[in-house]
Amino acid sequence: MFDYETLRCIWWLFLGVLLIGFAITGGFDLGTAILLPFLGKTDTERRVIINSVGATWEGNQVWFITAGGALFAAWPMAYAVAFSGFYLALLLTLFALIIRPVGFDYRSKLPSEKWRGNWDKALFVGGFVPALIFGVAFGNLLQGVPFHFDNDMRIFYDGSFWGLLNPFAIVSGLVSVAMIVMHGAVYLQLRTEGEIQQRCQTAVMIFAIATLVIFALAGVWITHVDGYAITSTLLHDAPSNPLNKVVEKAAGLWMRNYQTYPVLVLVPSLAFMMGVLTVMLSKKQYLKSAFVSSSLTITAIILTAGVSMFPFLIPASVSINNSLTVWDASSSHTTLTIMFWVTLIFLPIVIVYTSWVFRVLSGKITLAHIQNNDHTAY
Repeated sequence: MFDYETLRCIWWLFLGVLLIGFAITGGFDLGTAILLPFLGKTDTERRVIINSVGATWEGNQVWFITAGGALFAAWPMAYAVAFSGFYLALLLTLFALIIRPVGFDYRSKLPSEKWRGNWDKALFVGGFVPALIFGVAFGNLLQGVPFHFDNDMRIFYDGSFWGLLNPFAIVSGLVSVAMIVMHGAVYLQLRTEGEIQQRCQTAVMIFAIATLVIFALAGVWITHVDGYAITSTLLHDAPSNPLNKVVEKAAGLWMRNYQTYPVLVLVPSLAFMMGVLTVMLSKKQYLKSAFVSSSLTITAIILTAGVSMFPFLIPASVSINNSLTVWDASSSHTTLTIMFWVTLIFLPIVIVYTSWVFRVLSGKITLAHIQNNDHTAY
């Protein structure tokens, strides 16, 4: 039904949808965990905050797992480079994500204030570390990853874990943390009431502004970061071979797509418009609309990175001609076709089911609910 070139573009979009799906659904889980020690002033208030995501957080992790699976199946070389080069960072992320279910399940097992306080800190770590590392990963992708292939197509990573923590990557990580905390605050404002809701409104304003300011800083900075561009002829429907091209590297090249297609400027512009709108809607208590605008802010920020880098998936900073792109790092035409039909069937089911779950569980979590259901609440 589709030629090889079209399928590669479709799977680039599918991967983006999965990452955005996780950022939106898993994002408010992570944001809620980060806000937990600061917005909950008493144990009961913290239990209200935890219970606001208690029924849905497990299902939200599916988006992250599916994105990893899609990367493995559709872009195996990109998967291999990412999980080799970012191994320690991803392992740290995994440990942080493991803390979350343990914290959710064990926090209320004992009435001890110290016990519960320590689990609250653990949940904060379980939210903050993944949010930071995901952003740091994007920051490193935009600068190029130090890897190369040998003549037998074996991957060699030439960097270190500490090399990932460079200034631009940390700024990108702060964008990620700020937007996820903003999103978590919007969600909590939607699910709570009273003093917690008022604190959430303040958090929305603070972190929405922080998101836009740091995002703007990163946008100015990226114009001075070395970008990548393909200078040789590259067949978009040829078998994958990342060694069969010539790449140039120079400051400002990540702006080339915006110069070629000026309409793409609407993508980062949407992030700023939706961020401002989120604050306005939050103040006026249009909370469902605020959640939508917050989701669109996250979507636009992630898409900004995607359209800036296209067609690159993982640029190589050491041997730049080894960079992985949409056109030369994918699985075979047959594999992408089979995966396309599977995704076309199951992705809408997941979206419909997820929407139904959130609609059913969209009621307020109150202090009375926690006090009257002490044996079932987290």
